[in-house]
Amino acid sequence: MYAFSPKGTHLRMRGDMIDPRKLSFGSTAAIITSMALIVGIDATKGSTGALLSSILIAGLADNLTDSLGVHIYQESERMPERQAFRTTVTNFIARFSLSLTFVAILAAFPRLTAVRLSVIWGFFLLSALSYSLARARAVSAWPEIWKHDVVAVVVILMSRAIGDWIVRVTGSK
Repeated sequence: MYAFSPKGTHLRMRGDMIDPRKLSFGSTAAIITSMALIVGIDATKGSTGALLSSILIAGLADNLTDSLGVHIYQESERMPERQAFRTTVTNFIARFSLSLTFVAILAAFPRLTAVRLSVIWGFFLLSALSYSLARARAVSAWPEIWKHDVVAVVVILMSRAIGDWIVRVTGSK
């Protein structure tokens, strides 16, 4: 997994660890967006096909457009073209790869189990990324994990509320 970093475009090892700065940009969005879509669509009792297609569509469209946004920003900052292109591609690959892990969970398990495992998996990924970033920045990991997980909880709860609201408004189940 790779992602945008303003200081470079290729993945480097820091000691025996992968430099988390290369994973951070965009990866959190892919993780939280996937969890939010799964929980929100599950609330509407949408089909598993709807869940899978929403993750794949977001994994493709949202991640590609965000990667393009990063690319345009880098061009505006006069980053060398080759470096900007590499960053764009690695950002997209990281985000799309993370989205595919959620697709795999949804495809491999019964609906209720898949939704629960997806949320657990998402928080594991987000916490691991937060931990790695905290270690790289030489700050306490728990406050960083807590901050990022709270944002994810808020987004997931809002997505669930939207799904519940859609069911009430449309009368569908």
